[in-house]
Amino acid sequence: MLPSDNVWNTHVDRLPVHSRSATFIRTIGRTASVHPDFSRQGRYGTPFNVVSSKTRRAPVRFTHGSESDRVRYPIPPRPRIERGSDRHILMLDRDRCRLFELFDARRVDGRWQAGSGATSDLRSNRLRPRGWTSADAAGLPILPGLVRYDEVVHQAGIQHALRFTVPKTRRAFLYPARHFASDSNATALPPMGLRVRLKRSVSLRGHGPQARAVIRALKRYGMILADNGSPWFITGAPHARWNDDDLRTLRRLRGRHFEVVDTRRLRNGSRR
Repeated sequence: MLPSDNVWNTHVDRLPVHSRSATFIRTIGRTASVHPDFSRQGRYGTPFNVVSSKTRRAPVRFTHGSESDRVRYPIPPRPRIERGSDRHILMLDRDRCRLFELFDARRVDGRWQAGSGATSDLRSNRLRPRGWTSADAAGLPILPGLVRYDEVVHQAGIQHALRFTVPKTRRAFLYPARHFASDSNATALPPMGLRVRLKRSVSLRGHGPQARAVIRALKRYGMILADNGSPWFITGAPHARWNDDDLRTLRRLRGRHFEVVDTRRLRNGSRR
């Protein structure tokens, strides 16, 4: 998803370590464990709906309308909706290569309403306007950062950065994020868009094939801070073939096994 020279799809294993890496890692939680926020044998996670140009488009009423894309959204008759309070609906239009995402979506009296909504052309590197949210707090698309089973079992593996959350963020954001979700200016707190990677020294030993695929991606592409939530929670899509015993070994990874990447020169459209 997204062009090959998009920052989501760019290797960061050779970029320098951020000068404030130790501070940010400590604030997020040096001893806190990584948590794969998906599976329990495939029953939970952030699902997505594959739609087509023939899927009926529906109007959506937004709470944050000034920062939402006011278009008709291709919501299936019985859409797969994320469980919990966020209630994301992700829709991938396979015919137009376009992504539609809603936050806090629900149907009331036969009409759809949501907190916010965004659409993205997956063939383009274009970002949302500066200061705008999306269906995610950082103003980023959600689907390109999910761990998906089809990638994990593919020979090429996961070829993009992953999405993750932390408990507290700063009133700031780094490229490619476009939005913050905090009232704090404390410099020890991480800004939205912060990118971390797993240290090279972390071994694959003792991990199954699914966890190994995630670990390789964390070393090569890292993960991007996209929302407030629990520390080191990595988002993935549900699938019946996830193996929880395999994925559970990811919890051996702690905050101290990560380092923050200096991404100041990393931009869409350029390879570094």
